Amino acid sequence: MLMHQGIGLEAFNELPDSKAVHALYECCNSVTLARDLTRGRPYADRDELFRRADDLLFSLSESSVDDILQAYPHVGRRPGSTKSQAEQCSVWDSSPEVMAELTSAVTEYNKHFGFGFVMHIGGLPREVCAKSVIAAVRDRMHHDPETERKVVCNELARINRSRLERMLGPEGGYDNWG
Repeated sequence: MLMHQGIGLEAFNELPDSKAVHALYECCNSVTLARDLTRGRPYADRDELFRRADDLLFSLSESSVDDILQAYPHVGRRPGSTKSQAEQCSVWDSSPEVMAELTSAVTEYNKHFGFGFVMHIGGLPREVCAKSVIAAVRDRMHHDPETERKVVCNELARINRSRLERMLGPEGGYDNWG
């Protein structure tokens, strides 16, 4: 859950640096990325912010990307939880058998590549979400490590974009941030 939602681009551009870094860290899970995006302010429009976020993400070292991946919850689990998302959240509206299959696929992925699986799931209907993730894991297992790293960065970029859009909210933001 993002604390900074619907602040609008103008209000974001005017935030003190420390608050802007905090808001951006919620979106990208990287202090380096958040700090560099903050230094790029003011942004003339959303697209400029989104392009800059992508450029910075794609320029990060593998170890920095690994640090970002460490901040993501394991697929099928919420942060700090021992219960599956199926037990806590309607996003994973799946049977225990499907969740076990998801856990197995992600475990195999982690062993194969040595880093966690990420995937932007925005727009997937909840009833097919887990099955779609399982299919994606299986498809991506055929990648060589270099190709998969590129796929991971693209997925992180999609997640960042989605979170940045939530942070900014509608054009102009909401009145409570004015």
